Amino acid sequence: MTNSVFLLGLVGFSSQISAFLLAPLAGVIADRHHRHRLLLITQSLAMLQAIILYVLYVTHMITVWPIILLSLFLGAVNAFDIPVRQSFTVDMISDREDLSNAIALNSSMVNAARLIGSSIGGVLIALFGEGTCFLINALSYIVVLLSLVMMRLPRWERSNRHKGSVMLQLREGFAYAFNFMPIRIILMLLSVISLVVGGVQALMPVFARDIFHGGPKTLGLMTAASGLGALIGAIYLAGRKNVLGLGKVIAWTAAIFGAGVIVFSRTSFLMIGLPVLLFSGFGMMVQMASSNIILQTIVEEDKRGRVMSFYTMAFMGLSPFGSLFSGVLAARIGAGNTLLWGGFLCIIAAGVYALQLPTLRSFIRPLYIKKGILAEPVH
Repeated sequence: MTNSVFLLGLVGFSSQISAFLLAPLAGVIADRHHRHRLLLITQSLAMLQAIILYVLYVTHMITVWPIILLSLFLGAVNAFDIPVRQSFTVDMISDREDLSNAIALNSSMVNAARLIGSSIGGVLIALFGEGTCFLINALSYIVVLLSLVMMRLPRWERSNRHKGSVMLQLREGFAYAFNFMPIRIILMLLSVISLVVGGVQALMPVFARDIFHGGPKTLGLMTAASGLGALIGAIYLAGRKNVLGLGKVIAWTAAIFGAGVIVFSRTSFLMIGLPVLLFSGFGMMVQMASSNIILQTIVEEDKRGRVMSFYTMAFMGLSPFGSLFSGVLAARIGAGNTLLWGGFLCIIAAGVYALQLPTLRSFIRPLYIKKGILAEPVH
């Protein structure tokens, strides 16, 4: 609409900054209140946002500022939805040994939807225009809400540990997450990856138009390639039997993502860029989902929502800063050079994390023994 790289970054920033600001509060609420009911509220609000977007489009009232405001609104909804939904995963399974598979399967569905949606969206845009895509998006929430209503879950009872003030529980959550070395170091690496992911997502349209000389269909192919790599990564994780060894997996997949970003930043041919995006999408998904699995496995139950809110801050809340910073930097040094430095940053962060693995194992091993994931050593 504007041919502005900066505004492209600003829209990405607007859609996710709320996750950074509101996620800690959302984590406290996820620990204090009925997660199933909270999901009904967040998904209803997301549906409302989608309907407004469709109405503005078909009435030809859509401009940059409504897009930014709607992005801010949806970002605020997601700031609550994501930590609640991540915590709710545990409520849906009866055997905690299935947790890692449940998270991996959830990632598979998300990325399958991303892949299939991109492909269908590209066809619909070509045949009917963007408005049809916006309408289908709004209507899709009906299925989500019906699925939630049909769930039958054990009776929820509020724990006495959740009756303190919100600020007290917020401080308690921060102290727990950042004083416990495994949670802290996993979140730090995830934060770096998310910053670079935000930059890649913001600059993909620039590569589609200026580097590969394409349009919306080219961007759809690029998104689909990244989504396919992420789907392969999720299937790989779903095939794993348990959480053991995921600490090392986080290190090498973070490095794979960084290497993929570096190669992508240097290519000028779409047929080379697509397999590279698949490669980097695999690394991104496995790194982020593996981080989620370990955090959900080691966290104390009464602090699950708050730790998942910090995961949301790292996973989604820092991406807008990557989008905004990349938009500003790309206007000065070019989109390719911006991603090049982002890729190097990921590889450095993966190396620093890998050096901390022995210490991380010493903290996590007793927890795995306590939970029955590892056998207690015989003396």
